[in-house]
Amino acid sequence: MGTSDFAVPALKRMKEEGYEIPLVITQPDRPKNRGMKVLPMPVKIQAEEYGIPVMQPESISDSSEVMRCLREINPDIIVVASYGKLLPKSLLDLPRLGCINIHASLLPKYRGAAPIQHAILSGDSETGVTLMYMSEGLDEGDMIAKRAVPIGKKTVGQLEDELAGLGADLLVEILPAIESGTAERIAQNHDLATYASKITKQDSLVDFNQKAERIERQIRAMNPRPGAYTFINGVQMKLFSAEVMGEDVNDTPGLIKDVSNRGILVAAGEGNLLVTRIQLPGKKPVDVSEYIKGNKIEIGTVLG
Repeated sequence: MGTSDFAVPALKRMKEEGYEIPLVITQPDRPKNRGMKVLPMPVKIQAEEYGIPVMQPESISDSSEVMRCLREINPDIIVVASYGKLLPKSLLDLPRLGCINIHASLLPKYRGAAPIQHAILSGDSETGVTLMYMSEGLDEGDMIAKRAVPIGKKTVGQLEDELAGLGADLLVEILPAIESGTAERIAQNHDLATYASKITKQDSLVDFNQKAERIERQIRAMNPRPGAYTFINGVQMKLFSAEVMGEDVNDTPGLIKDVSNRGILVAAGEGNLLVTRIQLPGKKPVDVSEYIKGNKIEIGTVLG
């Protein structure tokens, strides 16, 4: 069970290892991108390449067609990765070996919908994946194994790709132990739990009163989707890449101090930010050095 690109490597690795996959469940196809064209979910595309049957329910209940099919299949195990919806107890209780989830954080930190984004926003030095048994609570189940990676200056898109591969490798490494009943089962310390709520449009709006370091993390946490944004002369401008520059607390936050091939130098609440990649409405993301060849950005303009 999975929906986004994050789930595709797990499906691929299980197929490569020869596991029988009689059914893939993913969310319904939805409109995407600027044209709002209805596109199939990434997991559906991969499953159909393998000739695996796909079901796309809006919801799952005890009496649903999905549950009828699952009872008929009587799976040994159900693997879940970035499915995007809570699952009913009847489904969680169905497989003999349990429902196993690949979660993109080092639990119990960052339970919930947007763990990678929140790890970047919080300034954590590392994140990772946790393989866990699913329970009725949100990402509260017992842990089986974890793997960590440094965050560095990676974007959420880069970390999603890295963690998807890491989680898929961890899954096929641990599946034999799950099958034999020798896998670890480590209870989470719920007192240490934190929650990573779904990213909203407001989370993407840049507040230049914040420290430059905080804004730089925000830009990475929103790249490539949904894109951190501000306004220039009343027009939305997305920011996709930036560097923290030297401290300067005397300028108006959001003030454009310089424009060059290096980027747009903007004052923050503390420090300066050199914005190097932007996107204007109806256009593709572009480096500032390319944008200013045919467009003017005035020094002295205040963003926001």
